[in-house]
Amino acid sequence: MGVFTRFRDIINSNINAMLDEAEEPEKMIKMMIREIEDTLVELKASCAGVMAGRKKIERQLDEVRTREKDWADKARLAVEKGRDDLAREALLEKRKYTVKADVLEGEIAEHSSLVEQYQDDIRQLEDKLGKAREKRRMLVQRHIRAKRKKRVQEDIRRVDSAQSVLRFDELENRIERMEAEAELVNFGKKTALDDEFDKLSLDDEIEKELQAMKSPLAKKNEE
Repeated sequence: MGVFTRFRDIINSNINAMLDEAEEPEKMIKMMIREIEDTLVELKASCAGVMAGRKKIERQLDEVRTREKDWADKARLAVEKGRDDLAREALLEKRKYTVKADVLEGEIAEHSSLVEQYQDDIRQLEDKLGKAREKRRMLVQRHIRAKRKKRVQEDIRRVDSAQSVLRFDELENRIERMEAEAELVNFGKKTALDDEFDKLSLDDEIEKELQAMKSPLAKKNEE
């Protein structure tokens, strides 16, 4: 496929439509960008070749114009010297270079027109390349967001799964059992403070009982 055929295909292509129909849009846009870049390289190389050719013709034109002027000067000199025969010969030579100069100017105009067309094509292609690269950037961002969203959804599904709920239930039951076991450790046991108060109560009872026993003896001794 020639560079101009590829260029026209690229310019006439609808990137969005092609990507919508593609099974792998990221791969497709990558291929398109590479094709545009390759075509741009060829267009710029061709444009540079035409510009170089125009420079060469311009140099040739300068030489022809110089020779044309030389023969015109010689014709004037011959007329001044009264040599009309030489003047005619000089004018004939001058005309040859005038005709050649006209041809070269036409070639330069053609080259200039071709350069302008190349430059316009290059601008269009660079614009297309810029849009394609922006589209690739958007596709990459969408792909990244899609992967993140998928990962989040998978995490949510894992958390919401029956197995995960069951593990949470088991963990909750285990904690409840540990709490119950902790309460049973001291079940029925009195604290040291409770023991002290119990001891005080017991001392009072003993003291009362002792006094009750001593009271009849005291009365007997008094008699």
